[in-house]
Amino acid sequence: MSKFQGVKHQVAVRAFEKAGFWIARQSKHIIMTDGEHILTIPRANPINEYTMGSLIKGAGLSIEEFKKLL
Repeated sequence: MSKFQGVKHQVAVRAFEKAGFWIARQSKHIIMTDGEHILTIPRANPINEYTMGSLIKGAGLSIEEFKKLL
């Protein structure tokens, strides 16, 4: 499992927006989509490293690609 720790949920949302995702809806979690992938981002600061790794993988990105978006 990929790991990427220490990212606040607001920073993750901005990075995924740069990758072409948009916010579909918000409640206790933020649901983002790009039309193909769906991400469920928890409102946690920071996001758990295993959760962040799953989000990056679920978006079809590598850790290096995600770091460039930060």
